Amino acid sequence: MRILYHLPLSPFSRKVRLALAEKRIPYELRIEQVWERRPEFLELNPAGTVPVLVEENGLAISDSYAICEYLEEAYPDIDLLGRTLAERAEVRRLVAWFDGKFGQEVTANLLYEKQMKRLLGRGNPDASAIRAGYANLRPHLDYLGWLAETRAWLAGPRVSLADFAAAAHLSALDYIGDVDWSLSDPAKEWYARMKSRPCFRALLAERVSGLTPPPHYADPDF
Repeated sequence: MRILYHLPLSPFSRKVRLALAEKRIPYELRIEQVWERRPEFLELNPAGTVPVLVEENGLAISDSYAICEYLEEAYPDIDLLGRTLAERAEVRRLVAWFDGKFGQEVTANLLYEKQMKRLLGRGNPDASAIRAGYANLRPHLDYLGWLAETRAWLAGPRVSLADFAAAAHLSALDYIGDVDWSLSDPAKEWYARMKSRPCFRALLAERVSGLTPPPHYADPDF
């Protein structure tokens, strides 16, 4: 059985989990406490980060972008990158937007400061960073809402890795109650559609020890 090393609230791990589930690829989950710097894990990924996918033949792939590109090439039956060159370029652009720009401006300022910083032994949360994360969330939700209003899915006519990248970040933030869905009705409606997909069921059912999500977290209808 292939193995995915992950952390439950890692948006990059969640993106890969959603892609695997959407493609109906079976796998086993293993939590990797990256702050322990386990030698066996560092042999798989010297960067010491999750996710890492280990195939049944022993092939280890690290970095969520590399994993998703690998899955697209190795298991092409269900396409998540688009069918035309233009579609694939737009999917990749939006994946980079959510994993890069959204990740740095919102996720890092909220999820990292409030949850990961302590686990990694890097001090107390920075209140100014948290304020910046909340402030940055509004324009990002506005943009996501505009995409959702003007297209069938974020990158075009079909659900794609762009939707899963965005949903992965938002689901992790939603678990800790940090998404104000009243800021954008179109974004909220899009996320409700994402939560209703079968690939989301395992994520919504999972719980992190010592941390309870808000009541709407697992409700596809909010």
